[in-house]
Amino acid sequence: MQRVEPLTLTDVRGLSVGHVTDLDALTGCTVVLCPPGTVGGVDVRGAAPGTRETDLLDPVNTVPFVNAVLLSGGSAYGLDAASGVMRWLEERGQGVQIKEFCVPIVPGAVIFDLLIGKGHVRPQSRDGYAACHAAHSSPVLQGNVGAGTGATVGKVFGAELAMKGGLGSAALQVGAMTVGALVVCNALGDVIDPQNGQIVAGARKTAHSLEFLDIQAQQLLGRGSSPLIAQPGLNTTIGVVATDVQLSKVQAKRLAQVAHDGLARTIRPVHTPLDGDTLFALATGQVEGEVDMMLLSSLAAQVTAMAVLNAVRSAHGVQLGESFWPSVSSLKSSLG
Repeated sequence: MQRVEPLTLTDVRGLSVGHVTDLDALTGCTVVLCPPGTVGGVDVRGAAPGTRETDLLDPVNTVPFVNAVLLSGGSAYGLDAASGVMRWLEERGQGVQIKEFCVPIVPGAVIFDLLIGKGHVRPQSRDGYAACHAAHSSPVLQGNVGAGTGATVGKVFGAELAMKGGLGSAALQVGAMTVGALVVCNALGDVIDPQNGQIVAGARKTAHSLEFLDIQAQQLLGRGSSPLIAQPGLNTTIGVVATDVQLSKVQAKRLAQVAHDGLARTIRPVHTPLDGDTLFALATGQVEGEVDMMLLSSLAAQVTAMAVLNAVRSAHGVQLGESFWPSVSSLKSSLG
């Protein structure tokens, strides 16, 4: 039977994805588990990141392989979930073997979601472990799941004007090669459809409105040049772009860099002093042969843009007391 569902990150051979979702606290974490020999890279463009093991992924440093990538809510507290990922991998002997010790390599990044839901509840070590246990190679669940559970977008002029963000994934296949992306969209800016330049999700005119404010237009008018209510680290779009071809560590770094073009096409503004935008790159090496980096780079940017759009389009609105973060589906419902 022919598959009809859109492709996601797990269509990259060898990868599996697991989520832990806390809909009560509105937070969670997501783990991407890698097959042995997966080469990793990273590129951090936002000025307020929350990350771990990014220095290890620098091409000038020694270890080329990664065993998993953690994406988490909970701000810097959420990095604790990576210790659970390490424990799960250690139990299975996956990691750098040094005499009798196994040291799993688990880079990670977090979003700030403490102001939505119950901010004192954050992903912990047990959640990272549970996400590994839940990982599978079926199509990735999207929307209000995992690290995207508490994500919001369009916050330049205050969280009360924001809309619901989320987690999205997409993939493309060209010949024997597959390129996929998984993105947690928690952006300061608006999300734009690059096909028509229209806002898909973002800041609204008022807390009770479903009309877009248009952040860029307001900034150009001088109404948002110094949004004092926006603080560093309250935002951030993070994710993973991956392929099943063989790449060097230098090429993986380049893959992470060009994938940011997908964020630039769909988020306005992006890579701001108040975001921690970070993308990891993975190459599982399951497909042998010469790599066309031009084609791979183009596909990486495209699937990243697709994943951003899927993140907001798959999200569901959240009502907490008088606070309401509508979703793209909320806008469609209002239009009948």
